[in-house]
Amino acid sequence: MTSPRKRALLWSVAGLATIWVLAIGGYMISGSLRVTGEKVRAYVEAVDLSKLSPADRAEALKRLADMLNKLSFEERQQMRLGRTAEKWFLQMTEEERGEFIEATMPTGFKQMIAAFEQQPEDKRKRAIDEALKRLKETQSEVQTGQNPSASGDTNRPPPLSPELEAKVRTIGLKSFYSQSSAQTKAELAPVLEELQRLMESGRMPRR
Repeated sequence: MTSPRKRALLWSVAGLATIWVLAIGGYMISGSLRVTGEKVRAYVEAVDLSKLSPADRAEALKRLADMLNKLSFEERQQMRLGRTAEKWFLQMTEEERGEFIEATMPTGFKQMIAAFEQQPEDKRKRAIDEALKRLKETQSEVQTGQNPSASGDTNRPPPLSPELEAKVRTIGLKSFYSQSSAQTKAELAPVLEELQRLMESGRMPRR
């Protein structure tokens, strides 16, 4: 093999090695930057909201909302059902709670509620039944430790209390949500997300 051919081969090998090193490095960096349920939980535990100045408090709430929004749908549901942010939520003012709920709800959820209310009553009932069924299954996984984000608390209440479930069914989702407190909206959030996923996927229950 001539010298020029050797040099060309060496440069090719070196180029491939560089590409692989960069690819592996990029993968490791992206993995370290990816938001996970464990990172959200660690952040909530590490920061005492009550000891922050108003400016730092607002920044901390914004960061937590941003972290939750970067989670996958499944991870976010696990965080909600496990009440990961409950420690902070109890310390928030009513205004902060309202802003936090609005910031962490999926895009277009209000349009989803309006579209949901246009569905026939029996279809709405079946959709709510299906959403609650899926949420209970997810909560069961969180409680029994089958899920890596499990909180270990086996005495969690159902995803939606019987009282709120009855009101959603009788008053209507749109009217009830608009009249609810931030605390109630927080309890409704997992149900709304599950309903939105059902509608967007085209898997609304049929007869």
